[in-house]
Amino acid sequence: MKLKHLSFLLLFLTLSSCYNVVKPNKPNNLISEDNMVNVLVDMAIMSSAKGVNKSRLEKNGIVPDEYIYKKNSIDSLTFAESNAYYAFDIKKYDVIYKRVKDSLTVIRDKYKAIDTKEKEEKKIKDSIKKANVNIDKGINTNPKSKKK
Repeated sequence: MKLKHLSFLLLFLTLSSCYNVVKPNKPNNLISEDNMVNVLVDMAIMSSAKGVNKSRLEKNGIVPDEYIYKKNSIDSLTFAESNAYYAFDIKKYDVIYKRVKDSLTVIRDKYKAIDTKEKEEKKIKDSIKKANVNIDKGINTNPKSKKK
């Protein structure tokens, strides 16, 4: 019997604790949605950089969060309040994060294209260098012009 009462009490407390979720007030210094997207894109990029080049960032005295806040002319409190405000409305937050994802995809594709172009240019330079070495050695690299 006590177990049954305890179960109902726990159920009641659980349900009542979830009921009082209050929407945060709109901050006076709310970051616009466009700027929020920019901040979140910067944070995603910086997070990736921290994972790959943490020692290089530390060596250059870069503190990632401080760098992002300074770049976007905000402070940590402004970001936290704006983030909490937008996060309360799941649909709006989802739209913001889709924009972040789209921006990151554009950036990734841009750098992939640059990387591909650089690899192609390197391949051409390596071919020319190899051909020049073969010419210097007197080796004919054109199979059609070989004498029988």
